[in-house]
Amino acid sequence: MTNYRKEYERWLDSPALSDEEWHELDAIRSDDDEIKSRFRGPLEFGTAGLRGVMGAGLARMNIHVIRWATQAFASLIVAEGDEARKKGVVIAHDCRINSPEFAREAACVCAASGIHVRLFESLRPTPELSFAVLHYGATAGINITASHNPKAYNGYKVYWSDGAQLPPHHAEVVAKNMADIDIFTGVTAMDFDEAVSKGLIEYLGAETDEAFLENVMAQAIDPDAVKAVAEDFQVVYTPFHGAGHILVPEALRRLGLKHIHPVPEQMVIDGSFPTVESPNPENPEGFYLAVDLAKKVNSDLIIGTDPDSDRVGVMARGKDGEFHTITGNQMGALLADYVITARQANGTMPEKPVILSTIVSTSMTRAICEANGVAYGETFTGFKFMAERLASYAAAGTGEKYLMAFEESYGYMMGDYVRDKDAVTASMMIAEMAAHYYQKGMTLLDAIDALYEKYGFFGEKTVNVYMEGVDGPERMAALMTRLRTDPPSELAGQRVVRMRDYKDGTVSVPGLGAVGKTPLSGSNVLYFELEADTNFVIRPSGTEPKIKIYILARGKERAECQARVDACAAAAEALGKE
Repeated sequence: MTNYRKEYERWLDSPALSDEEWHELDAIRSDDDEIKSRFRGPLEFGTAGLRGVMGAGLARMNIHVIRWATQAFASLIVAEGDEARKKGVVIAHDCRINSPEFAREAACVCAASGIHVRLFESLRPTPELSFAVLHYGATAGINITASHNPKAYNGYKVYWSDGAQLPPHHAEVVAKNMADIDIFTGVTAMDFDEAVSKGLIEYLGAETDEAFLENVMAQAIDPDAVKAVAEDFQVVYTPFHGAGHILVPEALRRLGLKHIHPVPEQMVIDGSFPTVESPNPENPEGFYLAVDLAKKVNSDLIIGTDPDSDRVGVMARGKDGEFHTITGNQMGALLADYVITARQANGTMPEKPVILSTIVSTSMTRAICEANGVAYGETFTGFKFMAERLASYAAAGTGEKYLMAFEESYGYMMGDYVRDKDAVTASMMIAEMAAHYYQKGMTLLDAIDALYEKYGFFGEKTVNVYMEGVDGPERMAALMTRLRTDPPSELAGQRVVRMRDYKDGTVSVPGLGAVGKTPLSGSNVLYFELEADTNFVIRPSGTEPKIKIYILARGKERAECQARVDACAAAAEALGKE
């Protein structure tokens, strides 16, 4: 831990601070806990970059931390050679407070290192940043975003030349570089206007949007299904004040939809997210304005994208006339089934099709794949791992062709033009799928019920155990250590049949000890297999102070499946109170 008092005083004495920043820090002089929170150490740089609450301090997101991280990242690019500097970096940002300023600062630091910068002229969806890295053959990408986090947060995400988030070995280099660079005196930045005049910074705009949209629309499988219902089919859309506000409605229009109803209040770009407590499409309460509009225009479908437009949430009208959330797991299963059957129907199924998901996502997708002769691959949570799996297929040259990839937290990826979750493409495909079922007199809720009848009942739930405060990280680590060293023999009234420790890859059985190895290892995840076709998975969040517990159940009947989920959820809540 940094000598937080000494670091606090160093910041107060630094001429790099603005008057506003100095007064912000001076105001906490007598609050030792707050000083410790801000200066106990830097935000940890990992494969997802940085994310934290905005404010002055070493452990906060601010201009100094942005410059510092960018100098460290620029050093990595420079070390790759002159060609890497010429290929340069693409920089994007979302709607959050300070995001445009942070993006400009990052551009100025890269320019000072002789790195060519392509800077988006205004906010853009995260998947378009991934696309632009690939499209322009850039060495790297930087995205200023905190995705769906609350308004107090911002973040710094970094990408490599494959369009995916930074691989671990490069992230380690950046973290080491940051440790070797002084946050104030070790950073060099060029004047923005000078960098533009010298051609080191150039803007990206409509031409990149068009290239991205062309790729998005190429993913449509059956546009005729949309045309058949276009006169009647209604869709309500909300971008939650963020970056999907232009490209998502445009993709829906190009698909052939004629009745798209954006939520006016949430089409306003605003990083304070004035109409929602949390701009997370996983939270149904944020859709209240969209539900009101959907009832007014008689729509059965609501699509919502988070502030950086990489996640998408959906609500559909039920038989009771009310709108209900379709979970990320349910949508993954729906899309998998639709993509498979639609491609089979129009003859576009590749020879070796694969669908990818994660170890904490629904096992229903595996059942769908197995029934349709499609390979199913699992990775750790995070699209960087799925991107790595796709790269391994390409390197092996064995002909696997992925149809889609998804994870339970409302993220979906299709096509070879992005290597991250993509709410623009997913929104388009969800609308096509919904039109397909609309033609049959079904909503997406009817469609998921039909899948349950066909493949069996599956239930999932994620329980978040928050461990906030200065000692939060230590408490999270202590819980994971205790579960490893003294694993439970029973959870939720069910015997633990097997435990997978994905940190070292050990598979163990109570009473027998280690019995094998997992195909994946290197991630802080514990996976408990219970006797009644139920799984209980625990991992610390990489971006928030919480332990995430995933419950995955299966049952012959809906009630049986739900009872297993409920029992495990209660056990998860109790675990967080121990």
